[in-house]
Amino acid sequence: MSRRARREASRAAAGAMLAAPALMVIALFFFVPVAASLVLSVTDFDLYSIADLSVLRFAGLANYSAILSDPQFWRAMRNTFYFVLVGGPLSIAVSLAAALLVDARAARWKGIFRTIFFLPVTTTIVAIAVVWRYLYHPRYGLLNQALLAMGFAPIDWLGDPAWSMPAIILMAVWKNFGFNMIILLAGLQSIPERLYEAASLDGARAWRQFRSITLPLLAPTLGFVTLLTAIGYFQFFAEPYVMTQGGPAGSTRSVVLLMYEEGFRWWNLGRAAAIAFLLFIVILAATALQLRLARAGLSSAPEPARRNPA
Repeated sequence: MSRRARREASRAAAGAMLAAPALMVIALFFFVPVAASLVLSVTDFDLYSIADLSVLRFAGLANYSAILSDPQFWRAMRNTFYFVLVGGPLSIAVSLAAALLVDARAARWKGIFRTIFFLPVTTTIVAIAVVWRYLYHPRYGLLNQALLAMGFAPIDWLGDPAWSMPAIILMAVWKNFGFNMIILLAGLQSIPERLYEAASLDGARAWRQFRSITLPLLAPTLGFVTLLTAIGYFQFFAEPYVMTQGGPAGSTRSVVLLMYEEGFRWWNLGRAAAIAFLLFIVILAATALQLRLARAGLSSAPEPARRNPA
């Protein structure tokens, strides 16, 4: 073995030794629980039989079959897609608007606005739920008081199945848009200022600059934010759990909330684990679709024109 090969082998060994503790922690706290959950999903395990594992029986795909034939699961899946497809784009739009506002040249006290917009992200969901439940109160809530002042009838925001999910989405967007705003703001600040100056000299106004400069150069950041938002919103749980407990009439029950109820209310950990893996398949498929669309968009984008040397 040559000296160079021995040097590379020693570096690889040193790298493996340094990475070994982190890999062991990942294996212990991620891969082992995932493998245990996969085993649970094909058994009839419940918490009542935890003291006597001899009664544990292999159920095969019975849990998956029961879940896929359960109308509650499909109702929860429909609610989850509703939350993702409506709340996700709305959250990204609000985040982008806030990032553009903070990044504007005429904006003052940018640090204060960044802190104010990001503050809901750091606030606990319980504290937020107390405030928003008061805002949504059918008789004394500020929203209904505003509707009455404008001559409209009050709305039972959390008690009407037609309005419960939009109310949850509005609260979730308010709580989460600050995180995406910080990422988009970093993307906006990485765009060279000289491009906007050149566009202004060519007579391009603000909307043309946004459409021709900001959006194309911000596309990778927007794709990253969209992916993170979709993955997070597919797993939404705290909002309906704290605000409505999945009601009224199951109109806000998400897949993760259904999984929680199966596992920790009815003690059917096998079915709960099966729900988790079905949701994992849905998230994996949605992520693969988003990545494929993003690659297709990047590959079809026109190449920037190069200046001929003088």
